[in-house]
Amino acid sequence: MAKKLVRKIKLQIPAGKATPAPPIGTVLGPAGINIGDFVNQFNEKTRELSGDIIPVELTVYDDRSFDFIMKKPPASRLLLKALGKPKGSGKNLVSKAGTITKEQVRQVAKEKMPDLNTNDIEQASKIIEGTARSMGVEVK
Repeated sequence: MAKKLVRKIKLQIPAGKATPAPPIGTVLGPAGINIGDFVNQFNEKTRELSGDIIPVELTVYDDRSFDFIMKKPPASRLLLKALGKPKGSGKNLVSKAGTITKEQVRQVAKEKMPDLNTNDIEQASKIIEGTARSMGVEVK
């Protein structure tokens, strides 16, 4: 008999640093899955991505089993990494967080492409530029 889908859970977890403590434990506990199993599998798969935040889409089945899909880090995180800054500008119209080149935007777009709703690198670059603008990052 096929497994029945019970629920989907979305989390953003630092790569290789998942722990059973809150917030992960408090979200997964009520879903009835083995938190230790999830933490071990996630940390094993993300060990070499250390420092990035990884969005995870977790699917829970009626027999308490689960599987998960890892996405690319959020575009804002990738932009900050390219900039070498800890965070963007809180007031994007008044103060700028820094500048980034079109080539750096293109690199971020290439990395984020699987999660974007386009297959065209030019369109993907425009999406990333929009994210940069909202963070107070200038594109030159």
